[in-house]
Amino acid sequence: MVRVSPFFETEPEGYSAQRPFLNAVAEIRTAMPAADLLAAVKRVERRGGRTPTFRNGPRTIDIDLLDVRGEVASSPQLTLPHPRLHRRRFALEPLAAIAPRWRHPLLGKTARQLLKELNASLSRRER
Repeated sequence: MVRVSPFFETEPEGYSAQRPFLNAVAEIRTAMPAADLLAAVKRVERRGGRTPTFRNGPRTIDIDLLDVRGEVASSPQLTLPHPRLHRRRFALEPLAAIAPRWRHPLLGKTARQLLKELNASLSRRER
């Protein structure tokens, strides 16, 4: 592991009848292909007690691949970069904490820029 962000507690999105989540981002170095890395994190989730429920349902652990070496991929199993990353404060905040200059492979914006834009958008909606 190279870097780990601070933990951020957030309210669940979608299905709200569950406890708040703890979110963090970890940067790792691996030579694994993205598909193999996904299989590995799914094994970690199962070992962590994750059992299938429903979309956005309660879960003990949830590991998302946000970016793998800047790859762009789209398959039923894996989309890179994470397709909703730019709209998820709970992922952008910890990402910007450890890698503010990380650049989204499709949008060309840094984590810091994406977080600033998202915060501005959320502020406008709250008015």
